[in-house]
Parts: sequence; C-alpha cells; structure tokens
Amino acid sequence: MNIAVFGIGNILLSDDGVGVHAVNKLITEYQFPGDVELIDGGTKGLDLLPLFENRDRVLIIDAANFNKEPGTIDTVEGDRIPSFLHTKLSVHQIGLPDMLFAAKLMEIMPSDMCLIGIQPLSMETSAEMSDLISGKMGELIGSVLEKLKEWGAEAVPVRKSMK
Repeated sequence: MNIAVFGIGNILLSDDGVGVHAVNKLITEYQFPGDVELIDGGTKGLDLLPLFENRDRVLIIDAANFNKEPGTIDTVEGDRIPSFLHTKLSVHQIGLPDMLFAAKLMEIMPSDMCLIGIQPLSMETSAEMSDLISGKMGELIGSVLEKLKEWGAEAVPVRKSMK
C-alpha cells in the first residue's frame, strides 16, 4: 500500500496553514510505516501532481469551507473533495481542484482519497494560527491517525528524550 499524506495551506495566512502545521507535527511526533509519505504541500497546487502518481491512497489535510462553525473538523472522501475546495478560502485552493481534475484526466488518481479539513476562523495575514484552531490540532491529528489506521497504516508516537 502506497499512501501520501499532504498538508496543504499558506502558513502566512493564519488558519489557512493548518494542513502544513499538522503534517509537520505528524513528522516530528510520529513514526509511520515505510509505505506512508508525509508531504508539506504548502501552496504548490499543480506542482504536486507528480506526487500523486503510483499512490494507492491520498489523504489531504487542509482548511476547508464546510459552511459550519469555525473549528469544525470534517472528513470528505472521493469525488466529493473538489466541491469543498471550489469555494476559495485562499490562493492555494485555485490549484488544488485543478490538480485533482488533472490527476483524473491523466488517470493517476488513487483508488482512495480523503480530505480531513477544519473550518478556519481567521484567514488574516499572520504566521500564527488562531487560538481556536491551534486548540483543535490534537483532534485534527487524531482524525488523521484514525483514517490512516483504517487504511492499515498505524503510526507510533516518537518517544521524547528526557533532558
């Protein structure tokens, strides 16, 4: 099983960077099986297309407009994903639906795709996420780990050294 986990977002637009922050937290705090690749997708959009090739499953972590209360975490799967990214929250989302469409045209879409998103509170210029979204990071990471476990890829927490 070849799985890619993409953290998407602009870390200079407050809560928009939640996907990148989540992937970086996963990288530093967990060990994953060799068939799981964690990718800081930032705002690369179509440039991520080659990273979709030969994947069985792709999980995207991102700020998403669910038209719900800020901080709401939700999961969207398969063909429903682009519809949640058409409402532009930021510049990076111009490329992501286009990339998914291109992957479909090129017939390189993975058999399973999942978006785990969180409704942002702030998209203002700031390198810091809002307290609300920062406070939901553990729950967001938990949802990602649960999905990966469902896909057969269980993470192991990294032991922190005592100093």
